[in-house]
Amino acid sequence: MKQENPIINIAVIAHVDAGKSTLVDAFLNQSHVFRDNQKVVDCVMDSNDLERERGITIYSKNCSVMHDGIKINIVDTPGHADFSSEVERILKTVDTVILLVDASEGPMPQTRFVLNKSLEQGLRPILFINKIDKKDQRAEEVVDEVFDLFVELHANDEQLDFPILYGIAKEGIAKYEMDDDSTDLTPLFDTIIKHVGIQEDLSLEPLQMQISSLAYDDYIGRLGIGRVSTGTIHEGDQLEVAKRDGSFEKVKVNQVFVYKGLSRVPVKSAPAGDIAVVSGIPDISIGETIGEVDQVQPMEMIEIEKPTLSMNFFVNTSPFAGQEGEFITTRHLKARLEKELEVNVGLEVEPLPDTTEGFKVSGRGELHLSILIENMRREGYELAVSKPEVIFRTDESGHRTEPIEEVVANVPDEYSGTVIAKLNQRKGMMTEMSSEEGWTDMTFEVPTRGLLGYQSEFINDTHGEGTLVRRFDHFERYKGDIPGRQNGVLVSGVNGETMAYSLFNLSDRGTLLVDPGTKVYEGMIIGINNRSDDMVVNPIKNKKLTNTRASGSDEALKLIDPKVFSLEEALEFIEDDELVEVTPQSIRLRKKILSELDRRRARRGGGNK
Repeated sequence: MKQENPIINIAVIAHVDAGKSTLVDAFLNQSHVFRDNQKVVDCVMDSNDLERERGITIYSKNCSVMHDGIKINIVDTPGHADFSSEVERILKTVDTVILLVDASEGPMPQTRFVLNKSLEQGLRPILFINKIDKKDQRAEEVVDEVFDLFVELHANDEQLDFPILYGIAKEGIAKYEMDDDSTDLTPLFDTIIKHVGIQEDLSLEPLQMQISSLAYDDYIGRLGIGRVSTGTIHEGDQLEVAKRDGSFEKVKVNQVFVYKGLSRVPVKSAPAGDIAVVSGIPDISIGETIGEVDQVQPMEMIEIEKPTLSMNFFVNTSPFAGQEGEFITTRHLKARLEKELEVNVGLEVEPLPDTTEGFKVSGRGELHLSILIENMRREGYELAVSKPEVIFRTDESGHRTEPIEEVVANVPDEYSGTVIAKLNQRKGMMTEMSSEEGWTDMTFEVPTRGLLGYQSEFINDTHGEGTLVRRFDHFERYKGDIPGRQNGVLVSGVNGETMAYSLFNLSDRGTLLVDPGTKVYEGMIIGINNRSDDMVVNPIKNKKLTNTRASGSDEALKLIDPKVFSLEEALEFIEDDELVEVTPQSIRLRKKILSELDRRRARRGGGNK
């Protein structure tokens, strides 16, 4: 029997910046989710402040729209490689995916990854060629490239027979053919309904619901989100959970929610086919199956990808500790990281063995971890963070392996030689190269270690014109030593406030990181040395005042603007003996050992340099 109230679940997948969140906006607008007089921001699904600032989706989010009496649940997914494990889990809850591809860029590295995962799940994608209004659009070529990608990824005959639509997500337009005069998304809505069809009604079968993602509510605790595969889940139900470790646990569901528009609304029950949110199960985890007592049929466990990068989070011990932040103790740090573990399943946290004031935090990449740090500083936390370190693994034959990333660089021809030389130094291996109209496209396989700190160097080498896209690919045997940072740093040897006079004299020695009038402390890094060694300097010295005046000797000092590091740039820049001090208002670089005398003793004793 077909469903009385049909439900279709879809996910929008693509590379970064292909227009996923913009397309979801258009779905919501054309389904009259918003009131006529309601002010709506662009990319309404990117509700987090960080997502708005960076213009990327970080957390996958659900919403729903109604079309011709059919409820369509839509999941907006992240496009960045660091959050790819989230995309994998989401694909288990949907009936089909809309694969968005830019009409001029064509398939990008992350397109390949998300498409491969959806094909593995047996999904039949719908191809949407976006941004056909671009001057350099080449939609027909892009369709051929996507078809080749499907073939390369071993798509079956059903999957290869994918529907193709063209459109402009920003204007909410979808077309069957490039020259159609469609003015809305009706062709896309109709294609989704025709492609998926009305599902069988399984709501009277025994309950089976697998948790695919988690959320946290300060009032009702941990929430499990997943698709009700069969049966119906009611509030107050006495059920059983098949746990990750193979055991079974009896539980009671407190509340059940479903998505209506952008809101999560409480309901008495959620039928088969819908995406439901359940509360009342405090230790529910990804991949676990909820079912009837003594009748649970565990579904195939969702594998959570292991972290590839780790950082050490320490309590802030600098002389300026506690001046800006509200949460500064080990207890605060531990509680916040434990709260993050409730929802961020790609994260691992363990205490550091040699200190009680720090934790080793492991994640899927620099962005994954820096987003956590950025969120913490905005919440009022102070902490110190060490240089990111790659997590090595041991293969079956006992060899040490390390993560390898696929890197796609698009640069003007004149800079391609520099990029190739730099990535070769970093143990990169070129796998593909093509040149067209003055631009060179290159694909490399590079160890993650070699890419730490390379982004800013790449921007300088290509004068800001190149683009660099990377994603985790596989593990390979250890590639050997990779040269680190070439420059030393200028380290303050005193506490005080910087003076223009001393900074002017130091500007010949390197690139400054501070302005005049900045408070500094001993061990704080105030500049990048032109040479390879570190230099201890006095940035607070002022000019001696005398009664003698000479023509021209007292002209105003002109200082070059200091280099300002973003959080990611600071993490990439530091070496093993340095830390990034993160507070709600400041990002400072410092030595792990603040005193110059103590650093010398440590060097003699074989400790940090």
